[in-house]
Amino acid sequence: MSFIDDLKNKAKQNIKTIILTESEDKRVLKAAEQVKKEGFANIILIGNKDEADKLAKENDIDISGIEIIDPEKSEKFEGYANAFYELRKAKGITLEDARKMLKDNMYFGTMMVKQGDADGLVSGACHSTANTLRPALQILKTAPGTKLVSAFFLMVVPNCEYGENGIFVFGDSGLVENPTPEELSEIAISSSKSFKQLTGKESKVALLSYSTYGSAHSDLTEKVIEATKLLKEKAPDLVCDGELQLDAAIVPEVAESKAPESPIKGQANTLIFPDLNAGNIGYKLVQRLAKAEAYGPLCQGIARPVNDLSRGCSSEDIVGVVAITSVQASTMD
Repeated sequence: MSFIDDLKNKAKQNIKTIILTESEDKRVLKAAEQVKKEGFANIILIGNKDEADKLAKENDIDISGIEIIDPEKSEKFEGYANAFYELRKAKGITLEDARKMLKDNMYFGTMMVKQGDADGLVSGACHSTANTLRPALQILKTAPGTKLVSAFFLMVVPNCEYGENGIFVFGDSGLVENPTPEELSEIAISSSKSFKQLTGKESKVALLSYSTYGSAHSDLTEKVIEATKLLKEKAPDLVCDGELQLDAAIVPEVAESKAPESPIKGQANTLIFPDLNAGNIGYKLVQRLAKAEAYGPLCQGIARPVNDLSRGCSSEDIVGVVAITSVQASTMD
């Protein structure tokens, strides 16, 4: 059984309602069909019903029985607009502004999650990360005890002896561009929680650099060293280490040579990249060269699960992210 199949089985134990906001995209409709067929989540599509039905018919996709909500035709539109106005009036939003913004599928879908009419949301197949996250940050806000919203990729590498049998969390590979040491330590804490949330296993966190234990010195390495120090102060029970080169983080034999005192002993399963350049390049290298499944960018630190998609995603990728979102929602109950 694959890791995603395992997540689907977990999701079936506590069925959640997940919103897909891009009913104008045939990949999204195909994913909705597949989720309904497999029965691990309830799907609500946001958009124009006539257009979605036409697109589905043209592509031989069966979305019968899946609820499609057009924001402007929803009986809850005015109630959501009033609730959004109350949330944002201190920021200068008028009630008319709120009505206008809620005509957008993302804002409307996020308000559904806020009001408890859905448990999570997935978007980004044909919209930017900013379009996905802006409504989430304005409406759902950060989770209790979280200082920073960040993003991670769940990487499932076939025939891999490293990590958790080839399963890794890569953070931040999708959102925070150039984190400070403080932000890097927060990304590490959130990523460790995400790993355990999705795998049920304890995370082993490596803060990555081009240096291991001072083998090189620069502002770049000092940032990772300082982040590691902060992380160990904030989370003394977390199995973590840094600064480490990738091979010293995931290959036990190399760790024995380069970092023999490391508590993760070359068995890291949660990799924290020093900036978004490294994180984005890293996940795409693993995805393309190792033929890994890459799910994300997945969000962490938001009060309810909202997840982004790569615009190059397949319908199967979307199905996987729906499964992940469902499990995240279950652990937030």
